[in-house]
Amino acid sequence: MIQSFKDLEIYTESYELAIIVNKEVNKFPFYENNDLGSQLRRCSKSIPANIAEGWAKRRFSKEFKHHLDIAVGSCNEMEVHISMAKDLDYWKKEFCESLLQRYIFLGGKIVKLRDNWKTF
Repeated sequence: MIQSFKDLEIYTESYELAIIVNKEVNKFPFYENNDLGSQLRRCSKSIPANIAEGWAKRRFSKEFKHHLDIAVGSCNEMEVHISMAKDLDYWKKEFCESLLQRYIFLGGKIVKLRDNWKTF
């Protein structure tokens, strides 16, 4: 039974991904810390934060779905930033492909929850 946003698979997956991304961004060149690194850190944290905030408003279907839409948008944004990190040779191709697959899958799961959500 789901009693908290922490019980949602989409939350646990997005939180885990944010931790991975934030640790790996530290390997970027110093000059990238305030640009691409900052974008990756903020965007990756946005996903679990919006899921948690939306969960607090889940009684209002439209409000909850709005936060899930923002989380999906951040998943899409992560795809762009990860691809850029790969193409700039900051992260290895295999690592990026793995992250991309996980973010694509996560975005799909968030959309599925949004589309199937019913109010209490």
